[in-house]
Amino acid sequence: MIDKGPLKDTLIFSGSAHPVLAREIASYLGMELSPTTLSKFSNDNVHAHLGVSVRAKDVFIVQPLSPPCSDHLVELMLMLDIARSAGARVVHAVIPYYSYARSDKKDAPRVSIAARLIADLLVTAGANHIVTMTLHSSQVHGFFSVPTDHLTAHSVFVNYLRQQDLSNCVVVSPDIGHAKRAGKVARALGLPVAAAEKLRRTDDSVAVAGIMGHVRGKRVILVDDEIATGGSIIGTIDHLRRESVSRVTVMVTHGLFTGPAIERLNTVKEIDEIVVTNTVPLPPERRPAKLKVLSVAHIFGEVIRHHVLGESIGSLFEFWPTD
Repeated sequence: MIDKGPLKDTLIFSGSAHPVLAREIASYLGMELSPTTLSKFSNDNVHAHLGVSVRAKDVFIVQPLSPPCSDHLVELMLMLDIARSAGARVVHAVIPYYSYARSDKKDAPRVSIAARLIADLLVTAGANHIVTMTLHSSQVHGFFSVPTDHLTAHSVFVNYLRQQDLSNCVVVSPDIGHAKRAGKVARALGLPVAAAEKLRRTDDSVAVAGIMGHVRGKRVILVDDEIATGGSIIGTIDHLRRESVSRVTVMVTHGLFTGPAIERLNTVKEIDEIVVTNTVPLPPERRPAKLKVLSVAHIFGEVIRHHVLGESIGSLFEFWPTD
């Protein structure tokens, strides 16, 4: 915990998405959450109220875009607008999980690049600065027209894995496009890396055409950005099974576990552990067996501290080189 003196003009608010994480971030900094009132009018419109003056303050609003994403997005935009119009010095949107990052390109006729649209809306609402973690693709970082810190949970995962016996292990990405992220974990642990060639059939179903790299008979650490329905993970493990892989550790930053994910994952005997961070809330009904949740509150806390003190945070960036 740090001296809160330099943070005397800093306020941290939370939307309704994940107040537990927001409170943990504030606690790390030796602070308390500032009060917020959130409710709905009879016509279903969202009502938001910040409970203390924000004039001339650094305001950090913590709100992952977890389900129900649209409600949480509207809450966040209203809170940003309130802080800006009430005279905050700087308004920071802390979005641990930016769900719209998956809509990062025009992959069909007449569809929206929603990641860019939502980025524009957040800035219009009042965000002067964005803090997020492990975007679905790196180009989404560039969709924001204000300073944006794209953080990584890399250190949390590496420190956790270093406590284990990693002999006969290989790090695998379920998608060639995300192999860079898996490669960073592999280099930090001194392990080989492999990548699957994924063919997406539907939103919750994928097939794996092959794997580049040697995985036969190895223990696999399967690294991805998020689990929603579990389709990518299941498809990759189906292929790994043909390579005599009998032990898989699944490691992802954002654990959503939507739709059939719980049932699917609980029936895969090769999974020995599913490791996620606490970027999104996980009620009991959305927690698969063998789940391990690691906290990233200290990472967001350090970003807040460094910003207030005017210090660099390059070492915490998602795609920064690592030693």
